[in-house]
Amino acid sequence: MKNTDKQILDAAIDLRRSVDRLIFSAPVKTVYNPLAYAWNPYAAYVRRYASSRKKILFLGMNPGPWGMAQVGVPFGEIETVKTWLGIEAKIDKPENEHPRRPVTGFDCPKSEVSGRRLWGLFRERFHTADAFFREHIVMNYCPLVFMADSGANITPDKIAKQERGPLFDLCDRHLERIVEIFEPEWCIGIGNFAEKRLLSGVKASSVRVGRILHPSPASPAANQDWAGKATQQLVELGVWRP
Repeated sequence: MKNTDKQILDAAIDLRRSVDRLIFSAPVKTVYNPLAYAWNPYAAYVRRYASSRKKILFLGMNPGPWGMAQVGVPFGEIETVKTWLGIEAKIDKPENEHPRRPVTGFDCPKSEVSGRRLWGLFRERFHTADAFFREHIVMNYCPLVFMADSGANITPDKIAKQERGPLFDLCDRHLERIVEIFEPEWCIGIGNFAEKRLLSGVKASSVRVGRILHPSPASPAANQDWAGKATQQLVELGVWRP
């Protein structure tokens, strides 16, 4: 398929505009949209690594506060984005920046553990980013970061019930669109939420859906050999060879 990256970016622009029209109430106090203020590194990621169809699409939930929220790349652990993915670009500030969750971009001193674990596994197995992206891509289901008044992170499944429907409808539509563009054989949810959205939102009967354990340190199971467990899951599914 030609111009895959352009189609993905066009889809992201549509999603960005659509979700920006939504209004969220308590417990959400502040919303960041990295597809707006961190568009430059996201576009660089897509142009460099999403320019062809993919055999395997990994899907996360939404941007982490110290990863994609900072640098615009899914699961974007900062050092990995700079040194392994080779991406560094200008980042603006989000509207209504939360004082406890400043966006400092590539200067952010914190490291997102989930991203470090995920990209660390891919780096260990494939060595180079080009080798990994030959058949794989990593995307997120929801582009928004939700924060409480305290600055605490709120996952999309915890926003007000009446606001979930419109948001999930837009994200499902975008998910179906990127699946049509990439034409993957496998869609792998990174965690239970992403797997459920894949099962709900992917209509193509030719696409197989699976799941790996989420690498978040909030999951006790992920804190002991997450890479080994995720690899075993992918091997058992038949996605990767032993």
